[in-house]
Amino acid sequence: MSYLAKNYNRKKISFKYGKGSFLYSKDNKKYLDFVQGIAVNSLGHAHPKLVKAINNQSKKLWHVSNSFQIPEGEKLAKKICQKTFADYVMFQNSGAEATEAAIKVARRYFYFIGKPNKNRILCIKNSFHGRTLAAIYASGSKKMTEGFGPKIAGFDHFRFGDHKSLEKKITKKTAAIMIEPIMGEGGIKVIPEWCLKELRKLCNKKKILLILDEVQCGISRTGSFFSFEKSKIKPDIVPIAKGIGGGFPIGAVLMNKKVAAGMTPGTHGSTFGGNPLAMAVGNTVMDIVSTKQFLNNVKKSSKYFLSNLNKLKEKYPKIIKEIRGRGLLIGIQLYKGQSNFIKKLMYNKLLTIRAADQVVRVLPPLNVKKKEIDQALKIINKVCAELK
Repeated sequence: MSYLAKNYNRKKISFKYGKGSFLYSKDNKKYLDFVQGIAVNSLGHAHPKLVKAINNQSKKLWHVSNSFQIPEGEKLAKKICQKTFADYVMFQNSGAEATEAAIKVARRYFYFIGKPNKNRILCIKNSFHGRTLAAIYASGSKKMTEGFGPKIAGFDHFRFGDHKSLEKKITKKTAAIMIEPIMGEGGIKVIPEWCLKELRKLCNKKKILLILDEVQCGISRTGSFFSFEKSKIKPDIVPIAKGIGGGFPIGAVLMNKKVAAGMTPGTHGSTFGGNPLAMAVGNTVMDIVSTKQFLNNVKKSSKYFLSNLNKLKEKYPKIIKEIRGRGLLIGIQLYKGQSNFIKKLMYNKLLTIRAADQVVRVLPPLNVKKKEIDQALKIINKVCAELK
């Protein structure tokens, strides 16, 4: 009997340890892990530099209150700000917390400038911004909000790609537009660069804020540090998490100077956010994934992987409908049978995860090797051939 709550439909498998792109099960089977904790383990399992960083810091200091200065956090915040649009960073523990904090920052800004009634956030319907109460209502998903009433107010929604609906839904009470530049749970749907540019122009025109949720698609996952960088725009607020900790729980909210002005002492806090142990790991991850050489390698791996996946799509046109994504945030959209496809991949020792729209999400570590991509392609080809 398990004493864990039943809120997860767990596969009947557990692992003893991981190394790089691989997981090793309790019954000594080796799996190619292209889930990586859902885009969390940006450098794979047990990366030696991350192990060293944790070991070194654990012998010095794990946790202190944010009532005191934390030099490791100051160091990481500086690195992030120097690499991005941001002027300030607030550290959290997860993506959901980072999204919640982003909502608070947006609302607090308008309160701070004397416009407290501008407090509504406009989001894409059936997007994903986390599992807290506010975040599930921000997502506009009936499935996620069912049974968790009363409804959390303050969120409006438009449909993906419906630009006319978007502009019509901006009212005098709208404070911000919040979107994922690449919708992860929603089916690896990429928001086009021109659309991000138009969103920025629209927010400027309406004098509202632009929040880009990069929790899943950020931290070098797409071959740029942030996925929105290709559009050459600057958002006002960006929540991050997942890849910045390389497997250790870290979240953060990045913000420009304008909106940060409202976050005065006492307006937000986090007991564990930004503690020395987490910051030691984050600094190490940042030093690795933000270099030009690393980003170029992600682009190179992505180009190779996507090109060969599209060849499989041509080979099996009745099974694979579309190859989606950017960088190493990849979706294989099927015509049908998503669960069975994922099950067969796992039987052949390749781990993947589902997303909406019959999409199989493929999330290798960012330092994945070519031979590991080839191994994954071979397994995908085998499964497609079996289902042909």
